[in-house]
Amino acid sequence: MIFTRGARITGAVLCTALAVVTAAWIVRDLTRTDRPVDLWWFWAGQGDVGATAPPVTSLLDPVLLAVYAAVTVTVMRSAVAASALFATGVLTFAVRLPGLWVLGSSWMDGRAPDELRTRALLCAFGVLAVAVALIVTALAGRGAPDSAYALTPTRPAQGVAVTSFLLLGAAAGIWTAWEVYWGQRLGPGAYLDRVTGESVLMPLLGTPPGWLNAVIVLLCLAAAVGALFGTPFSRPLGMVVSALLVGVGGSALATALRYEQLDRFGELTTVEQLSLASLLFGLGAGTLALFALARRGERDMPGAGPYGPAWGQSEPERYGQGGGGFGPPPPSSPPPGW
Repeated sequence: MIFTRGARITGAVLCTALAVVTAAWIVRDLTRTDRPVDLWWFWAGQGDVGATAPPVTSLLDPVLLAVYAAVTVTVMRSAVAASALFATGVLTFAVRLPGLWVLGSSWMDGRAPDELRTRALLCAFGVLAVAVALIVTALAGRGAPDSAYALTPTRPAQGVAVTSFLLLGAAAGIWTAWEVYWGQRLGPGAYLDRVTGESVLMPLLGTPPGWLNAVIVLLCLAAAVGALFGTPFSRPLGMVVSALLVGVGGSALATALRYEQLDRFGELTTVEQLSLASLLFGLGAGTLALFALARRGERDMPGAGPYGPAWGQSEPERYGQGGGGFGPPPPSSPPPGW
């Protein structure tokens, strides 16, 4: 299946709209911050930025902006980018959904002016609508290829699939373990607040930490299992969640370097050591998975399984004997380079 031209244009316009909204909020924060670098440290969780008004964006916003820009370019250049649109829509819907109850909740009173909260809430509704439109466009915009040799979505190569499965699967396990830890430490009531955002100090457009980690775990698991079974959607989904891991891990590395935590790693508490190690692993795993999945994948061939001819298919059928093949069988003694 290929992506029709109309669907590609629609998807690019929708991604551009998401990018514009996200960039507008970031620019708003930059204009109210004394120095741009201070906004970065705010995103990294390093407290006051010396701004005339509290920033409303979080670290998730620049990550999403980069994803929207990359997907917009990809959709305009590729006729098989439906999976990229689908992954972008799912990510956007998942991380922006809590805004519907966080922005209108009583515990947000006094943290931001009512006019700003109303504007943010309207943007949340609009962004969620665009995310749903992206998913619908990705599902409904596919058309049949013109011929058997038309472009088809590519699946990760076998080595890339195994690597992505191990890296993203490990990241999902580590993030799950941390949520179990926080659940035991905080107790059911306080942990529920961590998921819903109640009484949690976070930016106006932020996502509750427990909710965000749950999204990372689910997307990592879906991408890891999809890569293991060689499904085409695992490549864009894996790259999207890898970008999240890189953003979270990158902020942790910047903080560790700023406060020389790596030099005095042995002086940190056990929990601090494990937390820093987990975030740095996420940075490394996300970077490796991102570069691995960005490589050119393998195209589907008629009658082929995830990594080659269908199971049970005889050797003559694979090479054209018995009808419907793709050429003569190889010689009994293949020459060099066959």
